[in-house]
Amino acid sequence: MNYREAVPPPPVTLDDVRGAQKMLSGVARVTAMESSRYLSRLVGAPVHLKCENLQRTGSFKLRGAYVRIAGLLPEQRAAGVVAASAGNHAQGVALASALLGVRATVFMPNGAPLPKISATREYGADVRLHGQVVDETLAAAQEYAAETGAVFIHPFDHPDVIAGQGTVGLEILEQCPEVRTVVVGVGGGGLAAGIAVAVKALRPEVRIVGVQAAGSAAYPPSLAAGRPVSVENPATMADGIKVGRPGDVPFAIIEDLVDEVRTVTEDQLSAALLLCLERAKLVVEPAGASPVAALLGDPGAFEGPVVAVLSGGNVDPVLMQRVLRHGMAAQGRYLAVRLRLTDRPGALATLLGVLSVADANVLDVSHVRTDPRLGLTEAEVELHLETMGPAHCAEVGDALRKAGYTVID
Repeated sequence: MNYREAVPPPPVTLDDVRGAQKMLSGVARVTAMESSRYLSRLVGAPVHLKCENLQRTGSFKLRGAYVRIAGLLPEQRAAGVVAASAGNHAQGVALASALLGVRATVFMPNGAPLPKISATREYGADVRLHGQVVDETLAAAQEYAAETGAVFIHPFDHPDVIAGQGTVGLEILEQCPEVRTVVVGVGGGGLAAGIAVAVKALRPEVRIVGVQAAGSAAYPPSLAAGRPVSVENPATMADGIKVGRPGDVPFAIIEDLVDEVRTVTEDQLSAALLLCLERAKLVVEPAGASPVAALLGDPGAFEGPVVAVLSGGNVDPVLMQRVLRHGMAAQGRYLAVRLRLTDRPGALATLLGVLSVADANVLDVSHVRTDPRLGLTEAEVELHLETMGPAHCAEVGDALRKAGYTVID
């Protein structure tokens, strides 16, 4: 007699995702899909942007949170729910709980962006600030769950959450049935896993590419090891995918169904956010821009039509300002120069005139006249300039040299 080892059922199936889609009808928006002429020219094939940044609460997180909470037993709902998040998951849980009439407590780290804290409170959650990093906040939320009986709503490591996020995949196939590649940011892996379940079940030939920030990329070593492993001190501006360890449930799905996980740099993330704002007129947070960063980094690697999932748009205005400046620098559109000139009346005006003729936009000027390093008749000027790209930066440098100025390294 031949005995075969029993194959465990998959943690999330297409039927689960379809059930989640029915549950979310009238709750989550079917978000728009916009074509990008710029990215299409770059890639050499049609590129479409799936705009989950326009979802209620500003990200895809509402989908999974609602499905998870809606599936609780009456006695579990009565006990309330608790979550830990720096922003997007917090808002998703808060709104889902309000819609379902469930009491929600959300732990957020000290220093979380004020707009995200305010939005979470406005959705009706009891917000408690604890810890400096999300791991400390997570521990506090789990301790609260153990003490009170509240149900802990994990941001990505639960089948119901993954099924909810998978509804994005069903929408992609409905809106772009000819899709050949789906590119999606990966943190803990819930969104990528859900999309992979839906897309691969219906269109197994479609390639699924995950994207992680290089400074917080736990999936490549985990996939190499065949199990989730942790990355110490993850660091990236993309806090939405800043996760030190893959979730057990999404990891098993991603290992089986996702074709590739790539990494992108901070410069590429900045440039992608800037491109979304300038070319697509879409406000996208760094994590949401990670698929666009991958396209910018290696445009020839993606077979079209391509759908890039913009997972969220909840970006702190202060961070946005810094990231845009960083993105401009990464594209060669921001130039900082330091030089010395003779300290006499009109010297600074003459310098600015040279820059005006060169069509460089002066953003900031620092004029130092008293410093031990300077001679008696010298002054030092540091200028931050907006330019039109690397070629223009070179032209500005040439103009300064022709005018007799020496740039200090």
